[in-house]
Amino acid sequence: MQNPPGEEPESTLSVTPPKKWAAGVPAVVHALEYSLEQTSPRKTGVDLLTMNQVGGVDCPGCAWADPAPGRRHRNEYCENGAKHINDEATTRRVTADFFRAHSVSDLAARSDMWLNQQGRLTEPMIKRPGREHYEPIGWNDALGVLARELQELTSPDEAVFYTSGRASNEAAFVLQLFARAFGTNNLPDCSNMCHESSGFALSETLGTGKGTVSLDDLHHADLIFLVGQNPGSNHPRQLSALEEAKRNGARIVAVNPLPEAGLRRFKNPQKPSGVLGRGTQIADRFLHIKPGGDLALFQALNRLLLEAEDARPGTVLDHDFIDAHTSGFEEFAQHARTVDWDDVRTATGLTREEIEKVRDEVLRSERVVVCWAMGITQHKHGVPTIREIVNFLLLRGNLGRAGTGACPVRGHSNVQGDRTMGIWEQMPDTFLDALHREFGFDPPRPHGLDSVDSIKAMREGRVKVFLALAGNFVRAAPDSDVTEEAMRSCRLTAHISTKLNRSHTVCGDTALILPTLGRTERDVQADGEQFVTVENSMSEVHTSQGRLEPASPMLLSEVAILCRLARRTLDGKVDVPWDKFEGDYGTIRDRISRVVPGFHDFNARVTRPGGFQLPNPVNEGVFANNVGKALFTCNERVVPRAPEGHLLLQTLRSHDQWNTVPYTDNDRYRGIHGSRRVVLVNPADLSGLGLAQGDRVDLVSVWTDGSERRAENFEVVPYPAAKGSAAAYYPETNVLVPLDSVADISNQPTSKGIVVRLEPALDRARRTPA
Repeated sequence: MQNPPGEEPESTLSVTPPKKWAAGVPAVVHALEYSLEQTSPRKTGVDLLTMNQVGGVDCPGCAWADPAPGRRHRNEYCENGAKHINDEATTRRVTADFFRAHSVSDLAARSDMWLNQQGRLTEPMIKRPGREHYEPIGWNDALGVLARELQELTSPDEAVFYTSGRASNEAAFVLQLFARAFGTNNLPDCSNMCHESSGFALSETLGTGKGTVSLDDLHHADLIFLVGQNPGSNHPRQLSALEEAKRNGARIVAVNPLPEAGLRRFKNPQKPSGVLGRGTQIADRFLHIKPGGDLALFQALNRLLLEAEDARPGTVLDHDFIDAHTSGFEEFAQHARTVDWDDVRTATGLTREEIEKVRDEVLRSERVVVCWAMGITQHKHGVPTIREIVNFLLLRGNLGRAGTGACPVRGHSNVQGDRTMGIWEQMPDTFLDALHREFGFDPPRPHGLDSVDSIKAMREGRVKVFLALAGNFVRAAPDSDVTEEAMRSCRLTAHISTKLNRSHTVCGDTALILPTLGRTERDVQADGEQFVTVENSMSEVHTSQGRLEPASPMLLSEVAILCRLARRTLDGKVDVPWDKFEGDYGTIRDRISRVVPGFHDFNARVTRPGGFQLPNPVNEGVFANNVGKALFTCNERVVPRAPEGHLLLQTLRSHDQWNTVPYTDNDRYRGIHGSRRVVLVNPADLSGLGLAQGDRVDLVSVWTDGSERRAENFEVVPYPAAKGSAAAYYPETNVLVPLDSVADISNQPTSKGIVVRLEPALDRARRTPA
């Protein structure tokens, strides 16, 4: 067994030119190198050869859809997926001896990467009030501590049940059932912080919070927009789908403040042309947009399409679709014609000619898909931007037809499935009514707390118990200092986890670590070996089943932990067969089939090769919103501005990073090696600010209420960012975003478009410029 790293490595930055293509042989080499550092060749082989295969393990790395059975490659995974799955399968172990050697204060001073690299958690641990170390505790006692704390609360709403997207459908359903039987809708999740704006915008305009496309739609589109996303690092298997679309004749428009390697050219390592040849050019057109300018871009495109219809009546807009299936067109059209080109230029940094060329691409295309990710959702005006994208799709009937649609690209493996299973603080009454019919208790009706409001409630003493099903809440959330202060104010914090992370070091009076099985491991319960299910970004539900032996005999599955906790806490107060749920996950799926629409005959359908597709009402001409039709909206114009001497900052992930956890200090596609405390700035902006490569600066965010936040000691790197903008990695920059800085309507934290200035970093000992 490999020994975990001891001391923190020193950060030494080196910079090389950004790559002009993604994947290829280097991706294979890096994936194998990292995997073999973590685990044995045998485990690596088992994981990789079963990942994303029928009957195998679903990659926990992202929610991209799998090709249909029979069309999957034997190696149906990407570099980052291979790293993530073998990071979980690591032979490194965190034992009681580790916690005896490291106090909570010591661990809190460690980096995210160091904590993750210590390995798999192996037994339940407790930090008792006033103690500085975690110590072992048996499962019965650990769950007893948590159950008693819950039972002693004055109100069920003093507890919060957080979920990360790595949870299975079965675990998510059990958690929300337990929380609602306990008496609260406090069910925040990671969607609150990544795609909540997508859900609100799509639900209002189309009647569903989900995307409307399938892989086949993407493969057969004429024109695909990639807006505010970086598939080369964050969901690399999307590049294979884009490659097939290109082979079928599609053209692709990339809209991004940074030129990304995956948006330029893709060398598919599964094909000879990706190994020996030049690969496939992905983006036919790149719009080097300023952060937050996407709303203005689509408003300008919509005005141009209306004017094209004026010039050639009856040939541009799909009037049959608009008349039969939409509402609000006249008001929208009147508003769209008032778009100001000076505002568009200021907001986007693009010329009118550049935007008109995109309009011409649209006019030549019968089938259009728009994909987006957190480069859109994490702005204050994220919801209006997505509503404007919907306007754009509606004008030419690019919804509900093959090769068309809206495609929010989600990150976590089952983040969409968790929401389908009821992990949301605002589930509609129809879902709660179904729970009542199935289980005989009355679920609470008042809306609960989302992630941001949960932090506020903890800080104010209104929440006393925090339970997390997976995830790394304190590093995913904004306003790092405030979030950690809020977590420490709880009476008890508990985390169901596979590996150590920062959240385990930010403890309530009492803190529990409840170690769970990983996705890669065999799950054997009373009625035999179990599988779980997940739902990907394209609403396909399929199985996932690990093949490795558990990292420790003391691990319990997520379902087992939750069922045992529910049984101890509720003590028979509701008629839910928790023991049967734990022993046979098929009994959970039976109940899901009677509660959740689209899951009829769940157990039978999900075991078919490839599982099944959930119905999408939009593709059936049904719009289940307030007006019963697709809704055109009028969205206020937004022109993000930075004062003189300031820049608009976007936060992002490095290539070697999964969610909040970096695997290395490298970001090789961007040419960054050996450090994460870097800020990428357009060379012209650096010159104007009197800065040069290698200068050390503090990032100071500036807010309209006059407050400022500071992230210290970043090294300046010239980079072809959009002029007037900068970029830096999160979670290191989460400290810059106040808890109250949220997107309008969705309450999602705004980690993009942050107004910052760069100040010379101080020698903290002497308080002089370094």
